[in-house]
Amino acid sequence: MLTETLGPVLIANRGEIARRIIRTVKRLGLRAVAVHSEADADLPFVREADEAVLIGPANPAQSYLDAAKVLEAARATGARSVHPGYGFLAENAAFARAVIDAGLVWIGPAPDAIDRMGDKINARNLMEAAGVPVAAGTREPVTDLVAALDAAEVIGYPVMVKTAGGGGGIGMSVARDDGELAKAFEQAARAAARFAAAAAAGGEGDALAGPAVLLERYIERARHVEVQILGLPDGRVVALGERDCSVQRRHQKVVEESPSPGISPELRERMLAAASRAGEAVGYLGAGTVECLVDADSQDFVFLEMNTRLQVEHPVTELVTGLDLVELQLRVAAGETPDVRPASTGHAIEFRVYAEDPKRFFPGPGTITAWDEPTGDGVRVDSGYTAGNTVTPFYDPLMAKLCVYGANRTEALERGRKAVAQFVVEGPKNNLPFCAELLENAEFVSGDYDTGLVARMRS
Repeated sequence: MLTETLGPVLIANRGEIARRIIRTVKRLGLRAVAVHSEADADLPFVREADEAVLIGPANPAQSYLDAAKVLEAARATGARSVHPGYGFLAENAAFARAVIDAGLVWIGPAPDAIDRMGDKINARNLMEAAGVPVAAGTREPVTDLVAALDAAEVIGYPVMVKTAGGGGGIGMSVARDDGELAKAFEQAARAAARFAAAAAAGGEGDALAGPAVLLERYIERARHVEVQILGLPDGRVVALGERDCSVQRRHQKVVEESPSPGISPELRERMLAAASRAGEAVGYLGAGTVECLVDADSQDFVFLEMNTRLQVEHPVTELVTGLDLVELQLRVAAGETPDVRPASTGHAIEFRVYAEDPKRFFPGPGTITAWDEPTGDGVRVDSGYTAGNTVTPFYDPLMAKLCVYGANRTEALERGRKAVAQFVVEGPKNNLPFCAELLENAEFVSGDYDTGLVARMRS
């Protein structure tokens, strides 16, 4: 049934996630079609696909973000389905509709669910109506500073200021008084305008045009914990455990682990139940993630956002559950209802290996002159590059994801130390020294850390 319904599968992405999807697609007996830019022609994912199509120059707007070129590649290769990976067009509802309108299978949630979760304010209000805990905050877009100041007075400082659309922590900052709010609002408004312009260019229209900004009560000692969900064709939404994503720089994740060492069994049960309700509220189908902020002191949580796609950090869930989330995405998209019984054992940690300065975290592209991945029990590496490849400045500088698994967190940490030490990357700058530093940090090792950890390490 998979072959008849989905194959060949076009992967509308690049790098490590394209390579990872290709692996499962081929294991299931399906043909994998890659699309690539001129800059990526020599990367492993292009060689490993059954067929690869050049769709444009390095500039993503003229290649990976060009929906028409992606769909033309699907037509030319006889693809029956499209897997968007993450980033680029993965959460673009207009692209999802275009795929479906072209008679192809969209391996993701319904465009309507993407739309409803894409605006953080609408998503927040919808979750509140569904009984999912949310932080005190604005229920309508804040479009000028006067309104922001009025809202902050009601919510109470400190407040988190962020764009209503977009992701990756772009435009987010904390304001503790009126002066800081003025600066934070200007920053978020600029980011919101850029997102609106990009959305319009991608066919999303102007629904979020203008400085659409969201204010929420800021949690001083917060952990960022997300729940992996899977929506099934029979209407059920299953929670497959949680991931702790609190190790962040510039509000962007760099290390994730499962299970979270910072939540109680009682809180975990409440979070998983709330995540299932969140998915059910939008009729969610396929793999998605419900992100939450946890107050480390009160052991309570609030909804943050829903990501309507596969996450970068999905391997840690795969390691503790034994599931292949890409396979589950494919089977659900084909109309199957897989027998998924949530159960987790052991502990997994993922280290994102970036081409970046390990101190200030600025991107450091370059040609890779040496690349030697670690191996051994409990070690998994999802990489997008190898020796001789060049990390260009056109895309996210993520080179690989180093994942380790152990019977418990102590064993996972020890395997992480060995694997980080064994991973050899020469040429571009990389953050492996930071990963080694983190693994010796007493706060991280204890498990009692929060989203301010990296800032404290660099203060």
